[in-house]
This record gives sequence, C-alpha cells and structure tokens, in this order.
Amino acid sequence: MKEKGTAVFNIKLFRRLLGYTNAYRFTFYFVGLAAILISVFAVLRPYILQQAIDKAIIPKEHNLLTLYVSLMIGVLCFEVIFQFLFIYFANWLGQEVIRDIRVRLFKQMLSFKQQYYDQSSVGRLVTRAVGDIETIASIFSEGLFMIFSDVLKMIVVLGFMTYQSWQLTLVVLSVLPLILYATRVFQKKMKVAFEEVRTQVSNLNSFVQERITGMKIVQLFAREEIEYESFKEINDKHKKGWVKTVWYNSIFFPIAELSSAITIGLIVWFGGLKTIESTTITLGVVIAFIELIQMLFRPLRQIADKFNTLQMGMVAAARVFDILDTEASMTDGVRRLETVEGALVFDSVYFSYVPGEEVLKGISFRVAPGDTVAIVGATGAGKSTIINVLNRFYEIDSGAIKIDGIDSKTLVLKELRNHIAVVLQDVFLFADTILNNITLYNSEITEVQVYQAAKEIGVHDFIMTLPGGYQYNVKERGVMLSSGQRQLISFLRAYMTNPEILVLDEATSSIDSYSEQLIQEAINKITKGRTSIVIAHRLATIKNADKIIVMDKGNIVEQGSHDQLLKIPEGYYKKLYEVQFSSVIQDK
Repeated sequence: MKEKGTAVFNIKLFRRLLGYTNAYRFTFYFVGLAAILISVFAVLRPYILQQAIDKAIIPKEHNLLTLYVSLMIGVLCFEVIFQFLFIYFANWLGQEVIRDIRVRLFKQMLSFKQQYYDQSSVGRLVTRAVGDIETIASIFSEGLFMIFSDVLKMIVVLGFMTYQSWQLTLVVLSVLPLILYATRVFQKKMKVAFEEVRTQVSNLNSFVQERITGMKIVQLFAREEIEYESFKEINDKHKKGWVKTVWYNSIFFPIAELSSAITIGLIVWFGGLKTIESTTITLGVVIAFIELIQMLFRPLRQIADKFNTLQMGMVAAARVFDILDTEASMTDGVRRLETVEGALVFDSVYFSYVPGEEVLKGISFRVAPGDTVAIVGATGAGKSTIINVLNRFYEIDSGAIKIDGIDSKTLVLKELRNHIAVVLQDVFLFADTILNNITLYNSEITEVQVYQAAKEIGVHDFIMTLPGGYQYNVKERGVMLSSGQRQLISFLRAYMTNPEILVLDEATSSIDSYSEQLIQEAINKITKGRTSIVIAHRLATIKNADKIIVMDKGNIVEQGSHDQLLKIPEGYYKKLYEVQFSSVIQDK
C-alpha cells in the first residue's frame, strides 16, 4: 500500500484543483477546443506533403504542386493562430486560478489563531503563499492543457498512421513500448524527487528568512561563520535535490531520442523496401511517416517533461490545500455590541499554551467601566497571556471572560477586537509612511483627524521633526525610528480607534527618559474615561491605578490600590516596590 503523497497522481486532489476553473468554464472549454484543432492541423501538414509528393512532384504536375503548397501555408497559418490562442488563454486561466487560490489562502491565514503561527515557520508559510502558488499556475500553463494537447495529437497521429499503412504503423508500435516504459519509470522517480526539492526549498526559505530577521543577533554574538556553514549545508541539500531531477532527465531524454532515431531508421528500411517491391506503400507515405514519427515521439518526450511540471504543481497544490484544510481558526460568535461601557470580568479563567501546562490558573477579577487596572508580576507570571485571551488570540480552557456581562466567546470576533485597542511592548510597524501605520488604511480616518489626535496626546511635534512628517517612511518593522518613537506611534494608532477598552503592555519599558515623559503624558490622555489594563514593570508608573493586580506563576496573589498593597506585611507587591525604589536610590 502506498503512503500518502507517494502516489504517481492524486486524482482527488486534481479534481479539487479543477474546481477552481468553474468560474472560467468558457475559457477552459475554449482552450480544450484549441488543443483539438491544433492536433487536426498538425496531421494535415504531413498528409498534404504526402499528396504533394505522390500526386504533384513525382508526376511533375506544377499546378497541383502550387495548390498543395498553398494549402500547406494556409494550414500552417491556422495552426499558428490557434497555437497562440491556446498558449495565451491556458496561461491566462492559470493566473486567474492562482489569484483566487492565493486570495483564499491569505484569507484563511488571517483567521488563524496565534497558536498556529507560534508553531509554524514564517519561511514555510511564505513559500506556500508565493512559491507554491506560482508552481500551481504551471499546471495550467505548462502541464494539464499541454499534456491534453500532446496526448490528443498522439492519438490523432496514430489513427492517421493506421489509416495510411497498418504495416508501417506496426513497425512504429514495435518500438513504442520501450519509450512508454521509460516514461512511466521516469514519472515515478521525478514525483519523489520533486517532493524532496519542494521540502528543501521550504527549508532554505525558512532559514534565510529567520537569519535575515535576526541578523542583529547573529552579528552581536559573532555567529557569522557558524550560520554560514549551516547555510552551506542546507544549500547543498537543496542542490542535491535538484541534481537528482537533472540525473533522471539526463537518462530519459537520450533514451527517447534513441528510440525516435531507431524508429525512423526502421521506417526508411522497411518502407523503402516496400516502395521498391510494390506500390502499396508510396514514397509520399514513407516521407509522411518520418514526419509523423517526430510528431508522435516529440509529444511523448514532452509529456514526460510536462508531467514533471504537473507533478511539481500537484505537490505544491497539496501543500497549499493542507493549509486551506487546517482547522486553526477561532470560532466566531454571533452577538454584537451596540454600545460598550467597558465593564470587564475574568471569571475563573484557566488557560494553557501547551496542554497540561497551565499558564493562567483560575484567575478572577473585575474592572469597572472607566477604571484603570494595573497588572504586575515577575516574568512568566501570566501578565501578557491576559492580553492574548482577552482579545481571543487564544481560546481559554475553561471559565469566562465577559464584557458588559456578555461572554466574549459569543461576540462577533471582529467586533470584539474593534472595541479593544492594544499597545504592545514590541511595536510592529509596516514598511510604510507614519500616516499609513497610524490609520492602517482605514478610509474612515482622515488626515485632519490624525493631526488633531496627535496634538491631543502630544506627539504631533515629534512627528513633524521627521523628514516628510507624517509621510516619513519608517522602513521594515520601523527601523528608522527609536523604540520610544515607535511606542508613540503605537499610542496614536490605538487612540485613533477610539476604543472602549485599552490595554498597555509594558509600554514604558526600555526607553529613554524623554520618550518616557511623552509616553506617560500620552497614557494619561488616552486612558482618561475608558477602561484600561496596564501591564507594567516600572511600579512608579502605575501608583495612581484604581486597582493593582499582582500575579505570580499564573495566580493572582494580591489585589488592591497602591497604598493598600504597601500595607500588607511581607506582601509580594511591597517587596517588588522596595526592590525597585532602593535601586532607584542607589542609581542616584
């Protein structure tokens, strides 16, 4: 029994792929019709040549020769026209299909849980969405229709050969099994080889993407030589995968050429004898057969080559459909929130990234509308996880998270996130202008509104000091800005959404004092009048919070105001505050 993915051809997968052509049926059928006409025109040429030799050249009929030459020119013109239409629309259909698949794939990827991306290589996903999709296009442009056209041409050629001379046809068929067997073996070997090639391409893309993204770490720890050697090893495996396909091609195509040459030799020998001995086989038939043999064997060689393309496309399609079939999307709710006051409740929430390893252990707390709640604790206590489950990036194991008394699981996911804005510690900016990074191309947000909001939270002056102001391109991941400047942009981006619930995750960590002052002013402005959750490392920044929640190892160990927590003897928060306060005194 063959393992999954090792079969020479997956019919089920192929039918699924063809389903994407239903929207372009007219073009699909037209390409098929063009292939049929090309096959007919291809056989007409040697037939007219045969007639010209037997009825015009040998009898020396000048007028007939002119007629046959004119017919050949006409047939050739029609063949060229339909060949053009065939190639153009086959490629056009392929591009339409991969456009639809790519859009569906990207839409699917947008809906995945964050857990899926935690476990998936970015390089592999990029390969699927770009490289593999392009390979699928070749199924239509160079694979499916080309194979159909070649097979049809071979059938028509064999039929015409049999009609002209069954004896010469038998000579041709005596050699045909050799190349058919070679083609079959070639297809099996190439299927395995192409699967290996695609795997190595994914590995290579993943490796390069990760090292380029983390180049600062590579250079910081002087790992250039180590990474260079690792790249050479992966690149060598990639090369070996391709060399294997070259090896199979190097064996198959000389065998195909040899088979064609032997067949032509046999036709010349046998057909020549018959022409000399009797009139059953004419010189025109022999010459026509020589041309027909090329038409028969050339498509057979091309079919093997096109089948390689088809196989690569099928391997790519299997990888893409594997992502499309992945059940990693959040279950969307149906309820909508017309108005949001901002009341937030965590009721015995349990959560684990890895089954059996709980990160949140039944935490419960309430936030009144408009209040600011700070969450503090050591690294790994579960602070950032609260953000992840609040926004439903991950599904909780048990318990409930309620907004205005409504379970967040029952809410429309998009609407839930529209009411919550998050400012993360690690700000991500796209390689675009500051304005577009703020609006994220939301057509409802105008430039005037952005300018006004920037002035309100105190970041307008900073933006205007940059070349081009709001049109300044921050490049990939915002590398043209400092961490503090990126934070200010993220504050403005969150502020523009006018959220009812605001979450700030370590927003003032690892930045300079000047940026911290601007950010603190921005925090005071954007948290005013809205429910806010502030995850903070610097306790001095959250002293005025309405409630402070102290977490340790997934549990809430203390709750209360700053003053209340400091009064707890041997309290967790008190110890944290004293450690930070004493370090500040020592620094001074």
